[in-house]
Amino acid sequence: MADWIKIQSYKHDGSLHRCWERNFLLEETPDFYITASTKTRVIEHDGRRWFSKEPAVAFFSKNGWYNAIAMIKDGGTIFYVNLASPTISSGGMLRYIDYDVDFKLFPDGQILTLDENEHERHKQRYHYEDDLLQVLEITSAKIINMLKTRQFPFIFEIIDDYYNRFLKLTGGR
Repeated sequence: MADWIKIQSYKHDGSLHRCWERNFLLEETPDFYITASTKTRVIEHDGRRWFSKEPAVAFFSKNGWYNAIAMIKDGGTIFYVNLASPTISSGGMLRYIDYDVDFKLFPDGQILTLDENEHERHKQRYHYEDDLLQVLEITSAKIINMLKTRQFPFIFEIIDDYYNRFLKLTGGR
């Protein structure tokens, strides 16, 4: 299972939010799709295009309401976690719905919660149902606990192994 795939995120109303053009599917487990990329082109919903700055290893949960990107930076790996629907695979793409709230875990253990204002705006705009809001609230608490206790996939030490596997399989392309 070694394929280049696209990743698409959507908003709750089904509109395309963002697309990552070139990601290497390293592994599929019962719980995750695990990808890696380096300087992949990103296309925003408004057509803006840019390239990711650093290599990354990403974990897209099949059952949990989140995904996590380990950004490999000179000063250490930073985990960026999105509250999101479970990820599905379809037609050579991974797809999920982005639910705005994000978390960051820094190498020193600091955890930040981001984009809560965007979440407040979007829950009104997209009419998030009470059941969905409850799932997102429970997931947020679960993610914070997973970050604090370094549960999989939030383990700094495994990221180099995945990234080195990516380099070996692709020659760093």
